[in-house]
Amino acid sequence: MSQEGVGASVRRAPQITGADTRAALLRRAGREAVPLRQTFVQKPRSEKLRHGPLHDFVRRGDLRGLRAYLLIVAATSSENADGWTTTLDSAVWARLFDAQLTATDQAARTAAWRILKRLEERKLLTCSRPRGGSKIAATLLREDGSGAAYTRPDGRVEADRFLRLPTTFWTSGFAARVDVPGLAMLLTIAREKPWSRFPAERTPEWYGWSPDTTLRGLKQLRGLGLIEVREAYDVAPLSPSGWTLVYEYCLAPWLCPESGKRREREVAS
Repeated sequence: MSQEGVGASVRRAPQITGADTRAALLRRAGREAVPLRQTFVQKPRSEKLRHGPLHDFVRRGDLRGLRAYLLIVAATSSENADGWTTTLDSAVWARLFDAQLTATDQAARTAAWRILKRLEERKLLTCSRPRGGSKIAATLLREDGSGAAYTRPDGRVEADRFLRLPTTFWTSGFAARVDVPGLAMLLTIAREKPWSRFPAERTPEWYGWSPDTTLRGLKQLRGLGLIEVREAYDVAPLSPSGWTLVYEYCLAPWLCPESGKRREREVAS
């Protein structure tokens, strides 16, 4: 009986990428979709200033930090003795954040730690590492940036309502192709009801970023096929045509399977 391939070892050290590491972490989490409180995007109506923590990522152009935060939320699927905590070696954190692509091993580890510390400064998580050790523990806090302890959102009250992103958003590679405006608008559209309007001139008040950011984000999402758009008309008797054209947006069906099935039924009827 041939023993070829039985117990054979790999002759060369494999080159594990950030994509490999993210996929493995998400498989370990064992979830199909990630719940994220809507207050990360926009605070409840009772708040005078409704900008959520997302606006600070947009204002600073912190794409690496935003991707890192969403990935940590996706990976931290259950509570343990340390709370809602994910503990990994600093080299693994660096690979998760693709810090190793532009830095030496030690510099990448340091870069990963700094990314986590930025998230801690925003009161979205706490992070710690033992003196002389290589492991880093990241513990989630509430998504509204209040610094309160994290709990799984259940949607029973407005402050606990949540949006959902499927883990395939990461494993399909789309997360690596979307920039800050695109990611901000993706989360914003996911937060609202299907076929909502996002007038660019209102987004500074509603979400805390510029009209240009809104338009660039929507353009990118349309180009990637991550959202759908349709035309609608508002009655405007004093305009030359008597109406004004507006656009309504929703996520692509694969990003929200339940609403996707509902839209299919609407089209069929």
